[in-house]
Amino acid sequence: MTALDLAGYLIAALMTAVALWRMPAALRGDEDDRRRRALWGCYAGFAVALWTKTSAVRIGLNNSPVTDLAVLIKHYTATIAILAILSYIVAIYGQYPADGDIPRHVRFARRVQRLAARTAAATLALLTTLFFTVVDRSVPSDRFVADHAGEWGATLYMSVFYLYLGAASAVCAYQWALATAGATRRHLRVGLAMMTFAMFIGVGYTVSRTLFMWISVLDTPSEHFALLFDEITEAAQLVLFALFALGASLPALSTGWRRLRLHRAQARLHPLWYELMTAFPDQPFEPPRSLVRELARFDMPVDLRVDRWAADIADAVEKLRHYVPDGLVEAAKEAAATDRPAPAPAPAPTGPLADAYWIKSALAAKNGGAPAGGAAAIEANHATDQDGEVAWLVRVAGAYRTITDDRVRRVLETLETGSKERTA
Repeated sequence: MTALDLAGYLIAALMTAVALWRMPAALRGDEDDRRRRALWGCYAGFAVALWTKTSAVRIGLNNSPVTDLAVLIKHYTATIAILAILSYIVAIYGQYPADGDIPRHVRFARRVQRLAARTAAATLALLTTLFFTVVDRSVPSDRFVADHAGEWGATLYMSVFYLYLGAASAVCAYQWALATAGATRRHLRVGLAMMTFAMFIGVGYTVSRTLFMWISVLDTPSEHFALLFDEITEAAQLVLFALFALGASLPALSTGWRRLRLHRAQARLHPLWYELMTAFPDQPFEPPRSLVRELARFDMPVDLRVDRWAADIADAVEKLRHYVPDGLVEAAKEAAATDRPAPAPAPAPTGPLADAYWIKSALAAKNGGAPAGGAAAIEANHATDQDGEVAWLVRVAGAYRTITDDRVRRVLETLETGSKERTA
């Protein structure tokens, strides 16, 4: 097995994995959700086409009773995949008012998609007719383009397919280049750029192969050159499909990675959230549950659940302010500095550990029967958005787990002693 054959198996497996991964989303989509189904149809079509190009499948089908059957199946499935990808491009633009102004590139994409849909059946019929009439299939081929270089029938057949494939690749490259320029999120911009580059490779692939086939009719190349050209362009096409599969999956992978990070944040916040909600049972919408049961919940998206926990913690901290004096802020900072001494002349740390000391000490005071009073001073939270607040609370929760009850007791005793001295 050559390196090119091995790469063919790997890319076919990659496209199949992506198709299987995206299949549930396509099946769950409602009647209006054409985008997911179109993209999945593209993955599935190209996955089948790529498997017909692998050495074992290719040789087996080409030596079947229908000579070179792998070529026909590959072009059938690729044509369907092309139609699906053009439908995907149109679907991602969404709906526009009937009497509204529709951007030029959207109108262009819709025209191309309608034209492709109308000509798909005719293209398949023409390919079938040419395949069984003018293509010389007296001997099974292994590398179709290289083996049929110089034959006008095979050249005409491949030109029809490459015209359809090349036009679709050019449209995709143009549309995705525009989308890349307008993308604001980095992972989306990178994914679109990879898909755009893949389609430019596709345009070069179809143009170079079409020219090679027609030039070969005029001047038949040597067997070595034809095979070398076929292998180089096949390698380029494998790069194309790798970029396309990864680029189209990158936004979804980014979403999945963010969801995983949110689950990790939820696991880290749970001990702090659970203790605070136990202290203030009227605070949460429902009684707090164990981490295993909370992670197994599917009635609320994880991002909303983490945001709700952050709000619950913030509200509980506001309530704790009524059970402690103003001096707890400085006492918490001193305790944090004692745990993690700062080198002179740097100031004592006032970060997550100090906040964790304040919360745990205030909670211990409240649970110890401290009477409610006025709201005490508290260190300001400098988070600028919800994600920043969650990230800060995760650090506070991590520090919270490291604080022992003995340390909290000493903080409260120090605070009480200082209060008596000031009173005296």
